[in-house]
Amino acid sequence: MSDLLLPSVFSGLEPAIVWQHFATLCDIPRASKAESRLRQHLQSWATAHGLPATVDAAGNLLVRKPASAGREHLPGVVLQSHLDMVCQNNAETPHDFSRDPIRPLRRDGWLMSEGSTLGADNGIGVALMLAVLEDGELLHGPIEALFTVDEEAGMGGARGLAAGVLHGSLMLNLDTEEWGEFYLGCAGGLDVNVERTSVPDVVPAGYESWRIDLRGLRGGHSGVNIHEERGNAIKLLVRVLRDLEVRLPLRLASLCGGTARNGLPREAAAVVAIPAGRAAVLPGILAEWEACLRRELAGVEAALTLGCSPIASVDQVLSPSEQAVWLASLHAAPHGVRRVSRQVPGVVETSNNLGMVALDAGGGSCNFMVRSLLDSGSTALADEIVSLFALSGTPAEKAGYYPGWAPNPDSRLLALCQSVYRREFGAESTVQVIHAGLECGIIGAKYPGLDIVSFGPTIRGAHAPGESVEISSVDRSWRLLRAILAAVS
Repeated sequence: MSDLLLPSVFSGLEPAIVWQHFATLCDIPRASKAESRLRQHLQSWATAHGLPATVDAAGNLLVRKPASAGREHLPGVVLQSHLDMVCQNNAETPHDFSRDPIRPLRRDGWLMSEGSTLGADNGIGVALMLAVLEDGELLHGPIEALFTVDEEAGMGGARGLAAGVLHGSLMLNLDTEEWGEFYLGCAGGLDVNVERTSVPDVVPAGYESWRIDLRGLRGGHSGVNIHEERGNAIKLLVRVLRDLEVRLPLRLASLCGGTARNGLPREAAAVVAIPAGRAAVLPGILAEWEACLRRELAGVEAALTLGCSPIASVDQVLSPSEQAVWLASLHAAPHGVRRVSRQVPGVVETSNNLGMVALDAGGGSCNFMVRSLLDSGSTALADEIVSLFALSGTPAEKAGYYPGWAPNPDSRLLALCQSVYRREFGAESTVQVIHAGLECGIIGAKYPGLDIVSFGPTIRGAHAPGESVEISSVDRSWRLLRAILAAVS
């Protein structure tokens, strides 16, 4: 495909073979659990290029490319990325991720999407793999391209991958976000899902309804950005509501915040009922809270806003006891870094993200995503959350456990990658363990002995609107990937 057929934002970008595939990914919606349209497109594309392509029971797509002539005897390499993306957009930027294409823009050497996520995580990895499959000049041994599904919503594709399907002995995962670093390990984790039902109360006579919005937070990836102590919109708004219920008083009709389990909540909103004679003081109290929160988060959340507006009267609110249970529990619930690793300096060991809450007069739910480099660490923190909600008789269930990826410092593939990087770029790379979850641990557990390394271009703001990828690092990643595949012997 020539640049003339690409959207203008991609025109002139190198390598064109990679960007043309990413442009396709921007056009085809690919939310978690809704990747079928993209998968079908890629399967048809592979078939048209004479490459065997199969879809397994979990929905993963596997495409095989025969070795270059004379390289049939070389160790097989598995390339792996996930098809789905985190779908996040700001309230003032309507975007239907089930049908609307992503419309990126270029700014100062970066490709980005202002009002929504870009999908560079993990779309660039997918595009690099497709470029490998298409490139007829590339020298390589046998290649298996594994495109997994449902990574962002629970790693369902990796979980469902059957043993015995992959034949390669080496695997390159292309799902990390800092150029110049090779990743050799990652956190595992699990979810805690909380759900509680209740009988609604009728709004007391003489009350009027208001909506309170907390917006403007940076959000981000709950594994990559958790240590930066960015604001959590849910936790902050709960603090405000607990103060308001004492000072006004206040009856809670609904509370919602966050839209992704693995995204730091950027926005939260509550609908409340307040005695008509007291509502006049609400804007002033919220202004005080906005100033307070901005002071607490100075240098981190400069765009935080807290405001209110009158709305049509609601009919139902939570009972006083249910309101107390929810607000106290959410206020006491942990969020953020629990422990920094003593074995891997500079890396978070254990954390959790209160990522979503949806509550109305009839009850509601919330989700915590717990991560740890130690399986015992994630289990212990998840058990604490379950115990907290048990105090009020609220059901909380642990689900979706996935293992961490234990580092193998003697990895021969890592040594090869470092050598190639040194030769190609005249500099030393670094080796890291990431607190975010990768599919490597799950796949490695199914394929013992599979030598795995992960790398990728520089991505900023993954899982949040404004996500961006450094254009030059995509070119370097392509150069490195080609060189590694050619150097396997």
